[in-house]
Amino acid sequence: MTGILGIVLALVLLMALAYRGVSVLILAPLMALVAVLFSPGTPLLASYTQVFMPALGGFVIAFFPLFLLGAVFGKLMEASGAALVIAQSIVERLGAERAILAIVLACAVLTYGGVSLFVVAFAVYPIAAALFRQAQVPKRLIPGSIALGAFTFTMTALPGTPAIQNAIPMPYFGTTPFAAPGLGVIGGLIMLVLGVWWLTRRAGAATREGEGYGEHDDSSAMAGATLSSASHEPGRFLPAIAPVGLVIVLNYLLATWVLPALDTAYLGEARYGGTHINAVRGIWAVIVALAAAIVWLIVLQRRQLHELTRTLEQGAAGSVLPLLNTASQVGFGAVIASLAGFALIRDAVLGIAPGNPLVSLSIAVNILAGITGSASGGMSIALQTLGETWLAMGQAAGIAPDLLHRVTAIATGGLDALPHNGAVITLLSICGLSHRQSYLDIFVVAVAIPVLSLVAVVVLGTLFGSF
Repeated sequence: MTGILGIVLALVLLMALAYRGVSVLILAPLMALVAVLFSPGTPLLASYTQVFMPALGGFVIAFFPLFLLGAVFGKLMEASGAALVIAQSIVERLGAERAILAIVLACAVLTYGGVSLFVVAFAVYPIAAALFRQAQVPKRLIPGSIALGAFTFTMTALPGTPAIQNAIPMPYFGTTPFAAPGLGVIGGLIMLVLGVWWLTRRAGAATREGEGYGEHDDSSAMAGATLSSASHEPGRFLPAIAPVGLVIVLNYLLATWVLPALDTAYLGEARYGGTHINAVRGIWAVIVALAAAIVWLIVLQRRQLHELTRTLEQGAAGSVLPLLNTASQVGFGAVIASLAGFALIRDAVLGIAPGNPLVSLSIAVNILAGITGSASGGMSIALQTLGETWLAMGQAAGIAPDLLHRVTAIATGGLDALPHNGAVITLLSICGLSHRQSYLDIFVVAVAIPVLSLVAVVVLGTLFGSF
């Protein structure tokens, strides 16, 4: 009983202290050791050096290229002005009367193409501030609009997204980024349509009450908010959007056609990990697609990249902290899974709807993402501890690995966006707004609706299988 108490205490402290801004790099090992202290007979130092650190290192080995290339690509899109041109072009074509939809789609296009959600928030916010002021839409709806476009369907649901949340399940289930594409599209449409409906409804209510944009000091944002003439120049939009399209198309071709057709029997050798192409083709496809897009940007946008070396360094440096934060949470999960008390928790989770592992998978991933305040962190802990079990249960129940992958990915995008989530806190800071002003809309579009979408996907997957 004390073992379970220690695990619960460690999780609660992890969530509470993360909300107060304490670094996960510090919290994860400390909270893991707190749990160990409540588990009699478990060696403290061995749990750190022999369990926590190997799990952390294993995650870094598996996913460092994706974090690195994704961060560099995002930084190049930002520095070249391509991200801004894409956002401006979408906004101009839809107009001020569709301000909310324009911002949502601008964020969606960028994040689906592999641009970091933080880069997107910084790039799109000044445009959103100018557009919402012009349309007299309350500023408090900007965070919800950006969150809907950047934190939800393009991160977890749409097939082929290079987001890390769509990549982490691949080695566990032997899948690709395009797992269960039909269900992914349905889940994504539910999030998009209901999210835009909610925000539009809120904007309409504000208009009827005469609220308007509100009195806000946007001087710093407005400095870069005027729609640039660059987006009006003929041919300017296509070069900006080309790297995004390249990532999506290459990702699909490599994962679906090219890599499976290669002779990769050598992967069965011990020096290459004794694996097979299905276990690595998803990650390989994303690596090559992002690398090709980076080369494309450097070659064709060279004139806009005035400090290329510095930009590459900033992108590389920007990948380290998110990688280590997530890897530390994986190490925390490995320690928790090694404790005797975890067996009782595991059995309780797996006992939920025993005939349908999709249900226990959805609940476990969502809860862990909520506790850690991280979609990738919660997913990593869940798969690190129970991934093989869910795969075996799925095979026994006739559930395709693709369906397990898509449900896992969508499940990360619900409770992860609770108030202590780092992306939520950063987004509100960028917009100069508080939780009190804007979190209700973030909660609806990034927590409640994604959970509803997850339920729909689980039901459809249960009835019709993967498609």
